[in-house]
Amino acid sequence: MYKYRLSGIAAAALAALSLATGAQAAGPRAEVLHWWTSSSESAAVRKYADAYRAAGGVWVDTAVAPADQAKAVAINRIIGGNPPTAAQFNTTKQFRDLIEQGSLNNVDDIAARDKWDQLLPAPMLDVIRVKGHYYALPVDIHMSTWIWYSKAAFKKAGIVKEPATPDELFAALDKLKAAGLVGLAHGGQAWQENILFQAMLANIGGKELYLAVLRDRDPKALNSEAFRKVLSAFKRLQSYVDVGSPNRNWNDATAMLISGKAGVQIMGDWAKGEFAAARQTPGKDFGCIAGLGANVPYLIQGDAFVFPKTNNPDAVKAQKLLATAMMAPAAQLEFSKLKGSLPVRSDVDVSSMDACAQAGMAIMKDKSRQVGMIEVFLTPDQNGALQDVLTAFWNTRMPVEKAQKSIAAALLD
Repeated sequence: MYKYRLSGIAAAALAALSLATGAQAAGPRAEVLHWWTSSSESAAVRKYADAYRAAGGVWVDTAVAPADQAKAVAINRIIGGNPPTAAQFNTTKQFRDLIEQGSLNNVDDIAARDKWDQLLPAPMLDVIRVKGHYYALPVDIHMSTWIWYSKAAFKKAGIVKEPATPDELFAALDKLKAAGLVGLAHGGQAWQENILFQAMLANIGGKELYLAVLRDRDPKALNSEAFRKVLSAFKRLQSYVDVGSPNRNWNDATAMLISGKAGVQIMGDWAKGEFAAARQTPGKDFGCIAGLGANVPYLIQGDAFVFPKTNNPDAVKAQKLLATAMMAPAAQLEFSKLKGSLPVRSDVDVSSMDACAQAGMAIMKDKSRQVGMIEVFLTPDQNGALQDVLTAFWNTRMPVEKAQKSIAAALLD
């Protein structure tokens, strides 16, 4: 950071400017703690900051990365009595403990006024609404199991038809491998393997098995032949990755598609930011598949802001103004265009968004396909235990039967 010594004239001018703009800066001050620090994320969050300022507020940006660190900072500040006005979490069970401890303000009046029950997806409402009260503001929808593919790689491998079933996906991966390309661009990190598992569970097991395993944790489903087939398909994907896969970042895997070195990646819709930065166009340079079948569940998650408990009327006013400004249709649209997400409101016109976003929004209109992603149903401890098994299964010669028993034990414990 550079430091400047102001001349007397410059200092007087600055003071005059401060007085002239004082009225504009007198609105509700909101410190917003978030983890959006990449170039595309920073550009996106500025749209919400602009919307808040346009509504008369003063946005104080506190960016902390990575996400786990941001959440830890938020929790520590809330517990320590120095909370931000709003703090980012994922739209999962991550902030349930804060609700149970009475550490959050609700925004029931905003939710009622803006008809959240009618406009927001049920899986998100199920997370933010606890005992009839609304404790978080969902600001976007992400789907983590999109199947992306390189048009150039498919052409080189002689693949002329977009895969529409799991069998067709594996056939395409075989052709890519035979053509000397990397079939599956993957970063060997536990959270990325978790995404591959969810993709196979949703696309091969379907909605019924997905919910039976993750939401219901049904012993019969966990020990079924159908679930064993899902785990076998998950492990089969490992045969299409390259030796450089371990510890690769997800965006570096996306770059392999952009360059045509790899054919397929299974990753969330935030990957669109990488394609956009490379000036690639959906339908022309790359393809996006939301599901391998007409009724595959659309696994949604997203980002939300919670409002730490306070009796300060100015802080409460800021929280309510934030909820109003960030839920406005125009702000939702402009944010999502840069973030790669979908607007959380079902009434937003997405005709100006990219083809992949429009496809996702069309699927979202079928409420039967709206299903929460894995962390909507599992506690952080349960998800961690599952992830440990999946990573061990992926990286070793663990038999599928042992993996199945270990997953059942992890989820039923």
